[in-house]
Amino acid sequence: MSAIFIAAIAVCSVIAQWLAWVVRVPAILFLLLTGLMLGPVTGVLDPDKLLGDLLFPVVSLSVAIILFEGSLTLHFRELKGIGKVVRNLCSIGMLTTFVIITACAIYILELDWRVAAVLGAVLVVTGPTVIAPMLNAMRPTKDIDRILRWEGIVIDPIGALFAVLVFEAVSLVDKDGVFSHTLMALLSTLGVGLSVGLVSGWFTSYIIRKEWLPFELHKFGILALVLMSFTISNHLSHESGLLAVTVFGIWLANQDDLEIDAVLEFKEDLSMILISSLFILLAARLKVEELLMLDSGIFWFLAVVLFVSRPLSIAVSTFNSDIPLKSRLMLAWIAPRGIVAAAVGSVFALSMAQSGTPDAQKIVPLIFTVIIVTVILQSLTATPLARLLGVRQPCPSTLLIIGANHVARAIACGLKEQNIDVYLSDPAWENCKMARMDGLPCYYGNPQSEHAERYLPLTSLRSVLALSPNRHHNALGVQYFSHLLDEDSVYSLKSSTNHAKANKDSATFLSRQILFGETGNYAKLSSLMAKGGKVSATKLSEEFNWEQYLEVNKEAIPLFIISEQKKDEPLSVRPFTSEDKKLPEQGDKILALQPPKMSILKDPATKEASIGEKLSS
Repeated sequence: MSAIFIAAIAVCSVIAQWLAWVVRVPAILFLLLTGLMLGPVTGVLDPDKLLGDLLFPVVSLSVAIILFEGSLTLHFRELKGIGKVVRNLCSIGMLTTFVIITACAIYILELDWRVAAVLGAVLVVTGPTVIAPMLNAMRPTKDIDRILRWEGIVIDPIGALFAVLVFEAVSLVDKDGVFSHTLMALLSTLGVGLSVGLVSGWFTSYIIRKEWLPFELHKFGILALVLMSFTISNHLSHESGLLAVTVFGIWLANQDDLEIDAVLEFKEDLSMILISSLFILLAARLKVEELLMLDSGIFWFLAVVLFVSRPLSIAVSTFNSDIPLKSRLMLAWIAPRGIVAAAVGSVFALSMAQSGTPDAQKIVPLIFTVIIVTVILQSLTATPLARLLGVRQPCPSTLLIIGANHVARAIACGLKEQNIDVYLSDPAWENCKMARMDGLPCYYGNPQSEHAERYLPLTSLRSVLALSPNRHHNALGVQYFSHLLDEDSVYSLKSSTNHAKANKDSATFLSRQILFGETGNYAKLSSLMAKGGKVSATKLSEEFNWEQYLEVNKEAIPLFIISEQKKDEPLSVRPFTSEDKKLPEQGDKILALQPPKMSILKDPATKEASIGEKLSS
């Protein structure tokens, strides 16, 4: 029977993640609702009976992995450029939120002060996994998008670390009230956690640099070391393990000479599995009577969380800054709680309940209530509020190019010369380095990853061009971004005409728009560029129309039609495709790959225009 329940949890996790993908909301919402349906509502799933004594170790180890994965994204060098507002939000803003929520929990909910402090510490975290889908839907202005996105990235590990420290402090308060004993115990716990984390980080980076650990064992080896660090630290000092794994992850994240991208991607996949199963189990543990304990005071508590703590945090953090008032109002509304709050709070609640702390059983239902209310309410109202305040981006303007190979770079440079915003992405570092040397912004990594969701400018994307020579990369990118944007805004380039059967084997290829017509493919473009071909633009006029352009440029491969738009709107960029039958018009620019004989001209557009004049005379 246990095997059936475990399999059912896995299936329900996938269904919940799929529903979140379809509806485009944070997955944690459907995971918690699924757990509530299986647990307190129907009584089908009883995690305590299913796992027994293994429940606390399973939850603790899962949260340790989640915190380690989150801490791998905290790079100290990035903190220098995030701006004063984000730094304030992750310091004095975080402390402001903590104080207000803690006081509210004590005086409105009448919780034990230790439980209130832990609750306040946990609810300071707004994670990137819940912020990113909301930002992609509302498309706020760049200052709002940057602040909220970076706040989620930075406060995720910092807030978790802060919550761990607060929990350790309140759990070590001596029953006799001897402050010196409590302080020594806290310092001991901090010392053990920091020491184990630093030693684990140093040891891991050392064996990777010395190549004592083969590449194929990096993922599994680091996972084993994370679990070992957590258990050793907890054995040496009670509840210091979460601090140890957080420090461990931060250490690895800031070793610039270590190649841990594969480890990070593996941890993202593992975290998704753990998060999906963990939150269904945690929500299913709630009892109906625990939910009924949340009296009318919960509404006042939620009101303070939504309308007092966040606005005051924003007011303090943006004081004496140049952030406009409307942007501050938008920032004051968006602060959904997510994965770290639920995961860390659940571990703290289990530990405090085992030690007999009063009101410990109220932590989880309160956290889950805040998560559900903030995610639903702010997801539904973010876009209308942004539109009302006038802080939405008027129109997406960036073209994302999947691939930073020489073909993609040449096309991107041609678009950039026409004042088109472009952004490249490639998993090969050499390609990214070459793109950045050409002055092109480039994301190094997998554009479909959770990491990319945090760092790519997804809110400003209007089109995606899959220009990788690898058809599988193109197909995966097209499938992902067709859902994120829409199918009409995503285009693919065939690898070559010789791979027609291979292209057809990929089901995602047939339903997408093929770039540059039937003759345009990666092999042909690459060959032309290797021979000296260049990307250049030609403006059509009454004297030099589309038919004349084709007559003069018989060997050129037309790539894009660039048209002027209304005032304050970005230029229209329409790729040539097999399905597009609309011809270019007078005033449009044709961006094309010209063969070598044309590329030697200093100004192809001027030369072609003069040819057009001769033809018309």
